[in-house]
Amino acid sequence: MGKENSKVEPSLILPFAPIEDEPMSSLTVEKTKVTSTDTSPPIPSLVSEEKTKEVGLQPTGDTRGVEERNLTRHHPGHFRDDPVGFMMQMGAFYQGTGWRSYKNYIGTRILYEGYTEEVKERVLNSERVLYMIAYLAEKQANLLAQTIPNATPKMIARRKKLLEKELQAVANGMVDKLAADLNSLKFIRLFGFFVNNILVRMYHQGVHISEREFLELRRIAIHAAQNSQSLIILPCHKSHIDYLVISYMFFRLGLALPHIAAGNNLDLPIVGRILKRGGAFYIRRSWGEDQLYGSVVKEYIEGLLERGHNVECFIEGTRSRTGKLLPPKLGILKIVLECILSGRAKDCWIVPMSIQYDKVIETETYVNELLGNPKERESLWGIVTNTRLLQLKWGRIDVRFAKPYSLQGFIDEQIGRRKSFDPNNEQQKITLLRALGYRVLSDINSVSVVMPTALVGTVILTLRGRGVGRNELIRRLEWLRTAILAKGGRVADFGDMTIGEIVDRAINVLKDLIKERKELLEPVFYAEKRFELSFYRNQVMHLFVSEAIVSAAMYTKIKQGGAKSTQRLHISTLLDEVTFLSQLLKVEFVYQPGEIKTNLENTIKGLIDDQVMELEGEYVLLSDKERAIGRENYDFYCFLIWPFIETYWLAVVSLFSMTPTNSPQPTTTIVNKTTTKKPVPIIWFNEQDFHNKCQIFD
Repeated sequence: MGKENSKVEPSLILPFAPIEDEPMSSLTVEKTKVTSTDTSPPIPSLVSEEKTKEVGLQPTGDTRGVEERNLTRHHPGHFRDDPVGFMMQMGAFYQGTGWRSYKNYIGTRILYEGYTEEVKERVLNSERVLYMIAYLAEKQANLLAQTIPNATPKMIARRKKLLEKELQAVANGMVDKLAADLNSLKFIRLFGFFVNNILVRMYHQGVHISEREFLELRRIAIHAAQNSQSLIILPCHKSHIDYLVISYMFFRLGLALPHIAAGNNLDLPIVGRILKRGGAFYIRRSWGEDQLYGSVVKEYIEGLLERGHNVECFIEGTRSRTGKLLPPKLGILKIVLECILSGRAKDCWIVPMSIQYDKVIETETYVNELLGNPKERESLWGIVTNTRLLQLKWGRIDVRFAKPYSLQGFIDEQIGRRKSFDPNNEQQKITLLRALGYRVLSDINSVSVVMPTALVGTVILTLRGRGVGRNELIRRLEWLRTAILAKGGRVADFGDMTIGEIVDRAINVLKDLIKERKELLEPVFYAEKRFELSFYRNQVMHLFVSEAIVSAAMYTKIKQGGAKSTQRLHISTLLDEVTFLSQLLKVEFVYQPGEIKTNLENTIKGLIDDQVMELEGEYVLLSDKERAIGRENYDFYCFLIWPFIETYWLAVVSLFSMTPTNSPQPTTTIVNKTTTKKPVPIIWFNEQDFHNKCQIFD
């Protein structure tokens, strides 16, 4: 990572002077006038070409030399460590000094008295909600009329009117629970100070962003604000802390706070109210056949898009318990897509976003859940008020933005690639929606930064033996770092720190997961909690999934040993094996676009270039160099994916083990010289019994 800017913003003479922060001169936000209705690029550049080169990302993906900004640098987290600085910081937030005033943010206006009531009134008086109330009232009145002898039209009409009033009250309650309360600028400043204090104390090395990526986001945000268009923020989801990081970052950088789609499980006493005032709106996990609730939610979200408010939702729908991205949940995206297709909102901008942590605070809880233990009730409030957690040092957070793109442009592109594509056709709309969801996941993966803890965890879990010496750990970590960069990935950099210092720092952060043996000639590190450590290994998986699948497909031949000629696999057989594994694991990983045969050829070519494999005619086999080094690179790929394959194998074996020993056998019947075989009937298992007997490893 690049060196931090040494300049500081000038202090003002105030009763509580602001703490010196990194400069915001290049990021100063001016009040945006909504004068243009042109939604088409080009968008005027806000950064000189010289500045763009200065902060440009290295072509290799290495973040060294990239201008970065630590959003919490110089912010004291403890009163007792720096009482004067802490009080000055609190005073700066209270008075709204500098960027803390948050008066000239970019985006549609929020944070004024009566904002929430305006939004609620629009929803309740909308054509969609009023129609649904009338429809449901009439339907219910007619059903009641069938149960009342000699019901007159006047009686039915009176009953319908009463039902409409009742449904209006129900809808009003739904909107009250749903809508965000972005009414108070003073509260947002106070909330900003509160979140800043939490982040500084827990992640003591800061919240880091790429300045170039932010400048691009700011450029798009200005264009969107000029055209009353929304930013759709789509981050990955690893921790409850994600909510705080994103909102704090938008506050810190002068962008309009997003309205955050959150599950109603977070709508708890005290904390639920606080989060609503910070932008959260709560949605039920499912609303089934509740047509009125569905209408209210759709109207609320479409209303936000129509007026150009920013919206944030987690593309995975829930926190990832394994460290890798989950398949996309498309509920909110479907509403957004339909809003654009209907023309109610002219356009919006998709902003994929990656948030990576040195250490995620909930991993122990995730492990318990994956092992089948009852889910512990937890909340964001419980995390941020846990004094033990606040005293620990969790490292740093790295946030990255993929290049934002127009949703209307994406729709036009997809229509252009398919001759008879009709986005208004329900089935084809689902195809379009899935393409968008997986595009977002791919974009998140493309900008994700691999943290040192993920590097160390991956190396330790992909080596044979009961531990690894420090020198070998450093060597393999350097190899892994180089391999990630060669694959187009990004690796966090720590300025002038050596690889050894980075390893020591990562092990210190993961000290409860990785233990050290000191009685040997050199320190030897081993995984104390392998399952929990796998959370960090899985953050690297997306970069090597193709190589891992090919390596696993060849293992049945290579494990046989013997002569080199007996450990090879025909390319057609390898294609069959890779196809099977790819289908088996298709819900686990996001694959490269294109045909599987083409992807296999490209993967083999890459492995040949890396001298891991070679071709003999139409046969694929390990290279002589890979054999000479004891298959360490080949084994690395295999160890990456074995846990996933073993999980499926174990599930299948568990199903067999539960088959009754006296299960019916297939019977053969001969009728008119024709042999027919009666199949074995399907045997169903109680889901809870299955989970009790099947332990899943990941």
